[in-house]
Amino acid sequence: MMKKAMMIGPVGAGKSTLVKVLLGVDQPVRKTQALEFHDWLIDTPGEYSENPLYYRTLMATALEAQVLLLIQDATRERSCFPFGFAQGFPMPAIGVVTKADHPDANVERAILFLRESLGEREIYVTSAATNKGIRTLFERLIEIMRD
Repeated sequence: MMKKAMMIGPVGAGKSTLVKVLLGVDQPVRKTQALEFHDWLIDTPGEYSENPLYYRTLMATALEAQVLLLIQDATRERSCFPFGFAQGFPMPAIGVVTKADHPDANVERAILFLRESLGEREIYVTSAATNKGIRTLFERLIEIMRD
């Protein structure tokens, strides 16, 4: 059974776009309505991270993953993750800032939001539009899942 990475983040944060880019899939992105399993990636609906009633579902699904990715859109003015959120999961977690190329992006703010939830764990700054940070993130994920 192949190990998996699970993405968690708010609606519109770029999770599905990141899945598409990491897998090298050339198809239109659509709104994730339910948990979606793609090869070695699990895409979760944004509503699951925005509503504590769904945290139990995230925890249960995380048992199928080797690594957790907390996704923070660099254009958002707030975080949807509570303080220390990543500590509630039984696997390594890393942060991913998306939309770093956007004119309204505030990468430093996005990193601060992720730090509140992740502590001093790894954070990768990415842009699916320009491919910034995508290869580095991909290589790190493969390395984690190989261990």
